[in-house]
Amino acid sequence: MIRAAPKEAVRTIAADYRQTGGVRLIDSDGYRLNLALPLLNAHGQLFWGRRADGQGWQVAQGGIDAGESEEQTIARELYEELGLRLEDEVRVLGCSDWHRYEVPANVLLRHRRRVSWVGQKQRWYLLQLRAGEDRIAFDRTPAKPEFDDWRWVSYWHPISACVDFKRAVYRKALLELAPLVFQLERPPAERHA
Repeated sequence: MIRAAPKEAVRTIAADYRQTGGVRLIDSDGYRLNLALPLLNAHGQLFWGRRADGQGWQVAQGGIDAGESEEQTIARELYEELGLRLEDEVRVLGCSDWHRYEVPANVLLRHRRRVSWVGQKQRWYLLQLRAGEDRIAFDRTPAKPEFDDWRWVSYWHPISACVDFKRAVYRKALLELAPLVFQLERPPAERHA
């Protein structure tokens, strides 16, 4: 079900989630709480980023920190990963229900530290870029960039192009959010001489 996501809505994660490692939240089934942030341009295409660690392409996403509202997570992750400011460069169109996927053991083993979660529990927030695409930058924060390249792709492209273990969640979430995409007003088609 699509939920309205007014900017002024501030949600804090329910108390039934336990804090682990001092920062990230994990639910009682071992899934790390996470927000996926598919970002649309004015033509209804999605931002598709190549992970700097070489593990494929994906939409922007990130874990929810302890005490953080979902809106605060969106703002932090947008700035950390894409260099964008929620308040003046991005519009929140709506959000999905929660979806879960398990991360395969061989992927979890790539983490150098002990991982205390089995997968991700994600809510998808559909976003629209209001600024020019030249505002997207991976080097605005001192943290190591999440992405090293990006492109605009068709709305449905990520379903077939994401890593296998995320495919079902990508399909469900993009289908759930699709009505919002196709209600958007598009700029007039460019005329070619």
